[in-house]
Amino acid sequence: MSTPTGEQTAPSDFIRDIVADDLRAGKYSFSHTRFPPEPNGYLHIGHAKSICLNFGIAREFAGVCNLRMDDTNPSKEETEYVESIGEDVNWLIAGWADHVLGLKAKGKTEPFYASDYFEQFFEYAVQLIAKGKAYVDELSPTDTDSYRISGKESPFRGRSPEENVVLFQRMRAGEFPDGHCTLRAKIDMQSPNVWMRDPVLYRIRHTAHHRTGSRWCIYPMYDFAHCLSDYIEGVTHSVCTLEFEVHRPLYNWILENLDLPRKLPHQYEFARLNLTYTVLSKRKLMQLVEKGLVTGWDDPRMPTISGLRRRGVTASALRAFAYNIGITKYDGLTDVAVLEHAIRDELNKTALRRLAVLRPIKVILTNYPVDQSETLNAVNNPEDPNSSTRSVTFRRELYIERSDFMEDPPPKYFRLRPGGEVRLKYAYIIKCEEVIKDATGIILELRCTADLDSKSGGANANRKVKGTIHWVSAADSIDAEVRLYDRLFVEPEPETGTDFERQLNPASFEVVDARCEPSLQEARSEARYQFERLGYFVLDKDSRSGQLVFNRTVTLKDSWAKQAQKPSGAK
Repeated sequence: MSTPTGEQTAPSDFIRDIVADDLRAGKYSFSHTRFPPEPNGYLHIGHAKSICLNFGIAREFAGVCNLRMDDTNPSKEETEYVESIGEDVNWLIAGWADHVLGLKAKGKTEPFYASDYFEQFFEYAVQLIAKGKAYVDELSPTDTDSYRISGKESPFRGRSPEENVVLFQRMRAGEFPDGHCTLRAKIDMQSPNVWMRDPVLYRIRHTAHHRTGSRWCIYPMYDFAHCLSDYIEGVTHSVCTLEFEVHRPLYNWILENLDLPRKLPHQYEFARLNLTYTVLSKRKLMQLVEKGLVTGWDDPRMPTISGLRRRGVTASALRAFAYNIGITKYDGLTDVAVLEHAIRDELNKTALRRLAVLRPIKVILTNYPVDQSETLNAVNNPEDPNSSTRSVTFRRELYIERSDFMEDPPPKYFRLRPGGEVRLKYAYIIKCEEVIKDATGIILELRCTADLDSKSGGANANRKVKGTIHWVSAADSIDAEVRLYDRLFVEPEPETGTDFERQLNPASFEVVDARCEPSLQEARSEARYQFERLGYFVLDKDSRSGQLVFNRTVTLKDSWAKQAQKPSGAK
């Protein structure tokens, strides 16, 4: 077995140990897991952890994993979300675990849907009623909650099974308005676990469903549909996040109180992902979208899988992240720097190197012939011993980064300064001779001289200077819009505050007009690029011919770590 990052040993955790023990003991003939999102929003990186766990188990133990839409609440679900979930899951597992994806029907890649089982759910509910294990309750939603908290029994709890079956059938027939009554399990109103105090199994919703239309006006609650969907599909190990641990007794109660001939699935829980500088509440992510605080679900600052994909994060980097953080039974907080490290670690090995200047300032080499140009070799990836080279054109007029020049620099500043020298990468050592400004003092251009013997192969090629900077030819470079994305929040734990919107990072998005080497005219959306000395970038979907748009995936180094070390109040 191998992990997404290439190691030969698969990860080990308590859930995988359980699966291995169950298979070894013959409890199940093979492992069958599932990933069951509710289609009421886009998937986020927390879901990526669950996807990698469930599909990873199926991959490692020669099993199957189902993608199932838990579409039991039509008032919040949309086809857009169903489609986005399918796209995200297939992107994340493609080439890695797509061979273990359970198919709804032979030859089809369509996901499973809880709504496909509505008729079976109804029949199972009738079976519970007939056994005296469920009843139709006419308490209001407010009274239902109040009675459950106090442990008080509903006055409708003593109805006969025959009366309850008739009432449940009338609920299905649409004879009652929303909220008029519910179907509740008849368990124990004194249970120390409030979820076992006659939980609601069905409620009335006169709302059209995105798949079943208006055929149903009663819909099962998650706890009822979840365990039964697992059973119907033959799931063996139902892996949930830790907040569902208190629901497990109900999961078992429903299955054990029905006449089910096959082996029952079992639920296991693990700690969800909590990530610094990030919110993973679907409600809060929806709030960011609906208020226009981001450009949409796939805004590259969002922790959604679609946002991360648009930002340039690869599926393999996400899988490596999910593997490396591990699976535990205890809630914790993962530093987003761990995710950023996983992204850098992969892109450093795979990204094509290119020259780009984000905030250009012109440099004129006064001793370089006006009409002369030369072709220099630049490496495509120094981390790849088999990597090829590319050609870049060098001329008299260049652009460098404005931040690579300072008139009055601090100590240990090794970039360009008046009278100072730096090496232009792949080219010559240059010296700043003159600074040209406009009437307001803004620097317009730098006039420099080049040591024409300092290029590779020249007499002075080994002459040492402390700084090396990047550049592009003014005449040959092309325009590009570059979108600089950063962390969406300024506080490590934005979800702990009452108003998380106040913690949004005002510097999380900046657009600059850059100049790039001409080879980027052929940039491909599936490729990743390192703009040398600047960071990793990807072509955005907004790009058009002659109108390139690049998104910054991540910087070369963690600038936030250095900022966090500064004393309070320092800038």
